[in-house]
Amino acid sequence: MLACRVVSDPIFVAAGVVVPASALAMHAVRASGPGGQNVNKVASKVELRVDLAQITGMHPAARERLRALAGGNLDAEGLLLVTSQRTRDQKQNLEDARDKVRAMIATALVVPRKRRPTRPSKGSVERRIQEKKHRGRTKATRRGEE
Repeated sequence: MLACRVVSDPIFVAAGVVVPASALAMHAVRASGPGGQNVNKVASKVELRVDLAQITGMHPAARERLRALAGGNLDAEGLLLVTSQRTRDQKQNLEDARDKVRAMIATALVVPRKRRPTRPSKGSVERRIQEKKHRGRTKATRRGEE
């Protein structure tokens, strides 16, 4: 695995939901894009890896939603990979990556509402049929029929 350093602060998401510091590993790499003379010297892009299995206080259903949200950001070992190169400062990029993790977990904690199938009202069905008949009559007059 890459030479990563363990992040010292845990991420507090919601009441009782915490990503412990032991579940976080940060790796700094060179960012793409403009950077002036420092572009080839400073590793300001941050790759933050999160072990989803170590997150405490999550319901199993929320953990599955998080895994689905992570999608292509999961590596071969099942770790969530979050990157940030928004700024030229490594510390700010680390905070941005931590915010992305926090937002993703908070999204997974929200239980989606069940869809209740509905039927169109009688009035809307009638209006639709009348509009179709009107459209058909309009086209029939263009063809010279009636």
